[in-house]
Amino acid sequence: MLKLIGASIILFSATMIGFQAAKMYAHRPKEIRRLSVALQLLETEICYGSTTLPVALEHVGRRVAGEIGNIFKQTANYLFQYDGLSTMDCWEMGIEKIWPKTTMRQAEKEILLHLGKVLGKSDKLDQQKHIRLAVMNLQKEEEEARSEQQKYEKMFKSLGVLSGILAVILMY
Repeated sequence: MLKLIGASIILFSATMIGFQAAKMYAHRPKEIRRLSVALQLLETEICYGSTTLPVALEHVGRRVAGEIGNIFKQTANYLFQYDGLSTMDCWEMGIEKIWPKTTMRQAEKEILLHLGKVLGKSDKLDQQKHIRLAVMNLQKEEEEARSEQQKYEKMFKSLGVLSGILAVILMY
């Protein structure tokens, strides 16, 4: 009886580890999509709403769910809080603080950091061009993330179950 309970716990644990790894592949395309939408909202706020950057970032942060919205909110907070700090520094600090909570990778982070170098430094038209370029790059990353999801999501789920079964067989 005790062996059966132990085997069940091992199998359950390994399965959950596999499902957790698969979840990372499932959430990444969704977060990239959310980030693209957030940047498009930021473009709208800056170009058509004629809103100042801190207020625009705060509006976008409230409208976008999850950690992506938190990046924009955090950056807006830094812009309001630290008056002498540049927009680029506040943008980087906001990204660095929230990024570990996301499932996105370094490529998406580099796109955002590159965008941060021009935010608030140029006119509306130039910022619009850079935001659109970032959105296009993110769309490419989203396609890549979706293909990885198709490849690896099911594999990690199966791998979790099978590794649990293997561990149980090897122990008993």
